[in-house]
This record gives sequence, structure tokens and C-alpha cells, in this order.
Amino acid sequence: MKKLFIFIPIIFLIFATTITKNSTKKLDKEIFNLKENIRILEDQYELTLLDYNVLASPKKLMDYQRLYFEDNFIQKNTENLSIIQITKDKLIIEKVIKIDE
Repeated sequence: MKKLFIFIPIIFLIFATTITKNSTKKLDKEIFNLKENIRILEDQYELTLLDYNVLASPKKLMDYQRLYFEDNFIQKNTENLSIIQITKDKLIIEKVIKIDE
């Protein structure tokens, strides 16, 4: 009878430890995956921020043009821009901005 009172709590503790370890492993995997997703999103954020700060500002582009390229760039009106698509047998030219008349 004494052995039974000692044996049952030991078995219970073994099962509780096993369940705790399994749930901890699952949580660790989820935490790792979330950290990886956060790291990827932070990288994308940094690249987007860099793109915005360096390239998005027309004033900065004009400053870079004056600094590095002298007279190689010409300012264009966005209404005159077109997209050219080349397929097997066709050349398709579409306006980037379509003006409703």
C-alpha cells in the first residue's frame, strides 16, 4: 500500500513533466517563427524606409541629378509616359495616366 502511494504521484509527475515539455516545445517553435517573421518584416521596413528617404523625394532626386549626373536627366511630364509591352507578335503601347476627356 505504501508503494502505491509513492508510485502514483511519481507517475503523475512524469506525465505532467511530459505534457509541460511538449507544450513548451510548441511555444518555443511559435516564438521562433514569430521572431523570424518580425525580422523579415523589419528588413522590408528598413528597405522601404530607405527607398522612401532616398528615392521618393523629387527634390532629392533633382539634387542627386545635379550632384552626380550633370545634364543627363530631363524632367518629363507624367501625362506623356507610356508602358511598352512586347509580346510574340505585337507591340502594345499604353498610357500610364489615362486622362478622361
